[in-house]
Amino acid sequence: MNKKKILILEDEEKRRKRLAHFLSGMNLSVTEASSFSEASQHLSHSDHFALALVGLSPFQEDHIKHLKRIRKSDSGIGIVLLSLIENAELAFYLLDKGLVDHIASYDNPAGIFSAIKNEFNKRKLIQENEFYRQSLDKLRSQQKRTRNRASHAEEIYEATLENLMTALDLRDVETFGHSLTVAKYSLVLAGILGIEDKNTLDNLKKGALLHDVGKIAIPDSILKKPSALSAQEWEKIKLHPSLGYGLIKEVNTVKEIGNIILYHHERYDGTGYPERLKKNEIPLEARIFALADALDAITSHRPYRKERGFEAAQKEIQDNSGTQFDPVVVEAFSSLSIDKWEKIRFETTKFMPSVDYISQINKI
Repeated sequence: MNKKKILILEDEEKRRKRLAHFLSGMNLSVTEASSFSEASQHLSHSDHFALALVGLSPFQEDHIKHLKRIRKSDSGIGIVLLSLIENAELAFYLLDKGLVDHIASYDNPAGIFSAIKNEFNKRKLIQENEFYRQSLDKLRSQQKRTRNRASHAEEIYEATLENLMTALDLRDVETFGHSLTVAKYSLVLAGILGIEDKNTLDNLKKGALLHDVGKIAIPDSILKKPSALSAQEWEKIKLHPSLGYGLIKEVNTVKEIGNIILYHHERYDGTGYPERLKKNEIPLEARIFALADALDAITSHRPYRKERGFEAAQKEIQDNSGTQFDPVVVEAFSSLSIDKWEKIRFETTKFMPSVDYISQINKI
């Protein structure tokens, strides 16, 4: 198997050599550069670099121009910025503008490893989804001649979404099955609210399954951190709706799916993120999903707290009616007894593999 090519751009020789030594044990082909000029030469003469580690410090204004050139010349290359604490504001700016894909600290080898691993996983998922998207487009072009082929194309697309959802859940043992459970809760709430259109319900389910797809771009060192997140780490977590929307819109532009991915952390009172929408500015599907997401979060175990019962979940949801949640959706939720919500959870999760089994898979 060919080794993935990785470029280290670092002007300080000791750091560069230390990084090269660290990466040598990861089955990577490492090329070193001490300046953007030298890096550009390597990039122009190479078939393709899978990843570039950029660690120039202090970061200069003209470095942004160089990053833009790299992005323009090779949109397929992943870029991990190695940042110092004093460069945090600039690092987040570069991440927000899409000039870098991940941020890692110089002195955190585990964070660098996670950033590289997640970038490779993200690129693989994008390639797989692009393959299925192209297959779907080809089959749809033949829809006039045969409806069966169009139906087969939709089945491929459905399988892609299910596989992507499973990949996301497998990444974090503590939340395995979360996407499937909140999808079911969302469909039940939609039914109570009188939504009957099959396409709308299908898109609501797909959006629920993929709501956290943006977390593919969040390093494991942050996503799986058992203790409280720092302010900077929390800001990175808050990027996942926008990152997820940017990823999925390249595969499918259905409105309801995108709305759930982008707006599922908005709050009814306007204090959510990423756009601080309030009340009916938030699409109905996102308001429905926000309650379903909270219901599963409250009643599920997490590394930082124990699960609580459905009675506690009901009280918390009702207490936050008009602030976190749409009162109409809260009323729909409250119209169904706690016993029925518990039954829905049980029916959704009873055939899932155990947490211990998933833990063993993740160790392979």
